[in-house]
Amino acid sequence: MAEYEGSGLSRVAFCRKQGLSLATLARYRKRQAQGEVVAGSRWVAVDISGSEPRSRASSGLAVTLPSGRRIDIGVRV
Repeated sequence: MAEYEGSGLSRVAFCRKQGLSLATLARYRKRQAQGEVVAGSRWVAVDISGSEPRSRASSGLAVTLPSGRRIDIGVRV
């Protein structure tokens, strides 16, 4: 929200630039106005690492969250 508010852009222009829908921006603006903090709705830093060797069985993308939960997106062969 701070990025939107500091951008000086209209809602439409900001959403277009960021690839967001107007509904998503409106939802976050409403939550902020109500002082609502939703668990799990924070941004998480992502480090890109090429340390694991690629094999035929490896996924195209894997994200491991600080909680230990892992999200794998496979590659079609």
